[in-house]
Amino acid sequence: MSGWLLMALCAMTGAYCLLRTRSETGEGRRTARAEALMGFGMAAMAVPAAVVTPPSWAWAVYAVLFGAASLRALWFSRRSGHHLHHLVGSAAMVYMALTMAPDGGAAHAGHAGHGVAASAGGFPLLTGLLLAYYAMYVLRSGTRLIPVAAGGTATGRGGGPGGSWAARPELALACRLTMGMAMFAMLLTL
Repeated sequence: MSGWLLMALCAMTGAYCLLRTRSETGEGRRTARAEALMGFGMAAMAVPAAVVTPPSWAWAVYAVLFGAASLRALWFSRRSGHHLHHLVGSAAMVYMALTMAPDGGAAHAGHAGHGVAASAGGFPLLTGLLLAYYAMYVLRSGTRLIPVAAGGTATGRGGGPGGSWAARPELALACRLTMGMAMFAMLLTL
């Protein structure tokens, strides 16, 4: 049941981010597209394998897709620091896709001479670093949602009740918080 809830939450977050692309321009639109891709990708990866087993090639598709998203985030990080977060997220998705692949993860762990051996759940140090990053990201995002003063928003931008619901900055922040928690939960399963 929790897998289905995680999948639904990520899909709804991706759908909202896709709707945000209509009301945003420039950098905001690029960010909304990247977040929509992340939401839908996380939803696809969160489908419970006991119900729907993805084909073996699906993991390679995820790795290539999020590898390309990582390169895109790296390119756009020259302009915006938020794209560094997208870079970490896309790289984490590549890592999870490679780790979750049927012949990935521990495929070469038994061979001598490889230095660092991966466990069945990936590399514990890397997984731990990603978990720590997402724990801090979730805590930071959560504190930004706390209202600061009457008449203002936590992000400091306008977005009062008269604006479009797709352009509300607090909803975008809530989606980022949701995806951060979902990524943390997915990394815990490795």
